[in-house]
Amino acid sequence: MSDLHAALDEARAERDAARTEAATATDSAIRAESVVESQLHQLARSHADRLQAERDAARAEGELAALRAQALLDTEDRAVLRALLRTARRRSTADRVYALFRRGALHSVHATLEAAEAAAEAEGAPRSGWATQPAGAGTPSAAEVAWRVQPLPLGGLTTA
Repeated sequence: MSDLHAALDEARAERDAARTEAATATDSAIRAESVVESQLHQLARSHADRLQAERDAARAEGELAALRAQALLDTEDRAVLRALLRTARRRSTADRVYALFRRGALHSVHATLEAAEAAAEAEGAPRSGWATQPAGAGTPSAAEVAWRVQPLPLGGLTTA
C-alpha cells in the first residue's frame, strides 16, 4: 500500500509538472499568436502605405506631364504673340494692338479694341459681356476669364 501511495504521489507530481509545462506552452503559443497578428497588421499597413505612395507618385507624374505641356503651350503662345506683334508693328502706325485671349490662351491680335471684341463675338462671346476692370482691382486668373482683350503697346515705332 505504501508503494501505491508513493506511486500515486509520484503520478500527482508528474501531473502537476505536466500541467505547469502545458500552461507555459499555452502562454508561449498565445504570445506567438499575438506577435504573428501584430506582424500581419504591420504588413497590411505597409502594403497599404506602399500602394498609396505608388498612387501619389503616379498622380505627381501626371501633374508634371500636364505642367510640362502647359509650359510648352505658354512658350508657344509667347512666340506667336511676339511674331504677331512684330508683324503688327511693320504694318501699322498705331501705338498699340489689342490681343484677344480665350481662357488665358492667345486667340488673335487686332488693330482696334472693336475688332478684337467683334472677333470674340464671332466665336460665341456674348455681346454684352465686355467690362473693364476697375482701377486697383485684382484681376482674376486668365483661365477664369472666357474672353479678355488686352492692349499691348507697340514700342519703337516711328512714323514717316
